[in-house]
Amino acid sequence: MRVERVVTSGTFSLDGGTWDVDNNVWIVGDDSECIVIDPAHQPAAIVEVIGDRKVKAILLTHGHDDHIRSAGAFRDLVHAPIHLHRDDWMLWKAVYPEAEPDAEITEGENFEIADTRLKAIHTPGHSPGSVSFHLESQGTDHSGILFSGDTLFQGGPGATGRSYSDFPTIIESIRAKILTLPEETIVLTGHGDSTTVGAEAPHLEEWIARGH
Repeated sequence: MRVERVVTSGTFSLDGGTWDVDNNVWIVGDDSECIVIDPAHQPAAIVEVIGDRKVKAILLTHGHDDHIRSAGAFRDLVHAPIHLHRDDWMLWKAVYPEAEPDAEITEGENFEIADTRLKAIHTPGHSPGSVSFHLESQGTDHSGILFSGDTLFQGGPGATGRSYSDFPTIIESIRAKILTLPEETIVLTGHGDSTTVGAEAPHLEEWIARGH
């Protein structure tokens, strides 16, 4: 089992504003099959990294348009189902008014891949349906990994200043569902550099005090 990152570039639009962004696309699997998390912006570049592997599922951490706008085109290329938490389907509908995701993600749902599994953890706050995916440690080959989407970054929580987001909610998600994981858990984020649970946990009260 291995985890690969593809960095793609595009825009994020919400509440009448548009910003340039770089997104982390995560590919989890082995030489024959994989799961893709948040295939943003440039489907062909992601497919090039995947090669001839079978894509078992497309997992979306949330429904903001930088994470989903290219998901439909990517699905057409790899013929895999798109999974998104039901609480973010209204964001999906803003981009795809005539179509729905293939399946809704539920709390605790497991996605099997390459003799391991990703467990869905509902971590609302950045958006109502934000989900993190936990890949438990496989013994000596790596520490546990959390794909946090835009819920937790190196240096603090994801943004909560726009529609459908809420700062107290994201703080509670991080406190109750992420910082309770082993401190060596690697946090692979939706944008930017990775971190660990242990590196971020001591700063929770600082984030609460600053309000973002």
